[in-house]
Formats: sequence, C-alpha cells, structure tokens
Amino acid sequence: MKAAVCKKIGEVEDITITTMAPPLMREDHLRIRVRSCALNFPDILTVQGKYQRQPPLPFAPGMECAGEIMEVGPKAKGDFRVGDRVMAQPGVGCLAEQVCCSPLSAYHIPDNVSFDHAAGFIVTYGTVYHAFADRGDLKSGESLLVLGAAGGVGLAAVELGKLMGAKVIAAASTDAKLKVCAQYGADHLLNYTEEPIKDTVLGLTDEKGVDVVFDPVGGDATLQSLRCINRNGRLLIIGFASGVIPDIPANRLLLRQCQAVGVAYGSYGIAFPEKARANMTVLSRWWAEGKLKPHVSMIFPLDESVAALNALATRKAVGKVVVHIP
Repeated sequence: MKAAVCKKIGEVEDITITTMAPPLMREDHLRIRVRSCALNFPDILTVQGKYQRQPPLPFAPGMECAGEIMEVGPKAKGDFRVGDRVMAQPGVGCLAEQVCCSPLSAYHIPDNVSFDHAAGFIVTYGTVYHAFADRGDLKSGESLLVLGAAGGVGLAAVELGKLMGAKVIAAASTDAKLKVCAQYGADHLLNYTEEPIKDTVLGLTDEKGVDVVFDPVGGDATLQSLRCINRNGRLLIIGFASGVIPDIPANRLLLRQCQAVGVAYGSYGIAFPEKARANMTVLSRWWAEGKLKPHVSMIFPLDESVAALNALATRKAVGKVVVHIP
C-alpha cells in the first residue's frame, strides 16, 4: 500500500512517500480503506520522538481518519459490516491507504457527511467535550477563554463552549482567524499579537477573570492566563502547540485558589473506552442535529503530506488540515 512513512525519528521533512506492507489485522479488529486523514499536533510530536506513545519504526503518522471498512475480524464486536463508512482513531498509521483498529475506536458516519469532514471529528471534538464535561466542569453562564482559538481543537472549543452556554473569549494571532471564530459563536475576540491577554481578559470580565481557560498552546500564553483566571477557575491543559512547556508557578494557583487540570483524551479513551463512546454519542447527536459544523480549511493529497504537516506546525490553517487519499 502507499503511505507517508517515518523511517527515523527526526523532522516531518524526513517523511517519505513510499509503499509498505499493509498492516496485520488482529481477529478482533477492523481493516479500513482510508479516504481522508485529519492531522493533529501529536502527529508532529510522534515524528519528532516527543510524544508519550511511540510506535515502532517504520510507521505512518496520523491519529485519525475516515474511510470504508474493508474487512471485519471474526472476533470483532459491534455493528460493523464491509463497506460501512466510518471515522476512526487508531492512534497512528492513518497517512496510508489502509489502517487497522479496534471497533471501540470506530464510529459510523452519516451518508451526507464527507470523509474530509468526518476524518477530524473524533480527536478534535472528543478532546474538547472531555475537557469541558469530564475535567473542567464547564457550566452554562460561565466565562471561557480559548487560546489558539482558530486551530483544530481551539475552534471546536469555541463552538462547543458556546453550545454549552458559556460566554466565550476567543484568542488568536490574526484578525482573519478571529473572523472565523466569530462565525463559530465567540462573544469576544482577542488578537494577542496586538493586545495583552491578561489586561484584555480582566477588562472583559470586570476584573474578575475567566472561570475556565482552554489551553492547547502553552508557553507565555499559559502564564498570562493564570493572571486573569477567576477564583475557583480551571486551567485546562490540552497541549503545547507553541513548543514551550511552561513552568506553572504554584503561588498563582494558591493565590487565585484555582486549578491546573490535565486533559489527555487519547489515554482517557484507552482507559475508559465506554465513557469515551458515551461522550461521542452526545457529540454525534449534536452533529446530526446540525449544532456542530467541523471546519476544514486545507486539503492536501497524500503525496504532499510533508506540506500538510508543515501547514499545521506553522499554524497557517484555520480548523482542520486533512490529507485526502483517493
């Protein structure tokens, strides 16, 4: 099969488009013909050897995808048939024509939803809903600051935060990105290249600070957010897209009586697969009701996988970056 292959730990430029043997399938797994692979920041970290779970070399990056079931293992559980259109989260291997995964990581997609839009639904929306519902206890009427609000998880956080009744402050690096955030329901827009996060947020909240911070960025943005978080506020740590893991000053947590809460959706889904599926049932219902609209801004062919990963790394995209595999 054709795949984008990482043969050594390094940079995304080291990935080559080549042929490799199709993955071996366990008897309790599904084989999927990948049509679209949505990219996530951990895909880059995995290539660089910086992610918490490292697959054996060589491997095809790609955490999630959408496609058609080619084969159902004789011991696979669930209502899956050959030819079913599914979205799946194998964790790795999706930048290839075929991938295998557990039925617990696969979900049917509606006939009227494209593979490109379904490919990036699980990780993005699953992460955000897990952050808000399971880890951050986001309540209707609370204030929410979303850092990196135009990225894949950021834009979903704006959308879901608004849907769950929060007052949303979207923070991004350009006015063009913030314009999209406004279309997804943001109440206030914060261009952090032109105005400081702390002062702007305090001004928007009558000096009280926000109740919840959704932080996939890290670095200085995290530290600024801790200075404008409300008493009993929750800082939800999603990742470090800035490339800088901040040293969180414990005195800020003490003085504000706030919490720093880790959110790791991948390991949560492995440890509690039924809970993750229950969350996805809620999200799928909202999606079917037209309350969610995944945003795909860039689509690349498989041969341009390196360019696609670089578009994600340099934050050129708004919403999701997808690699199309015809």
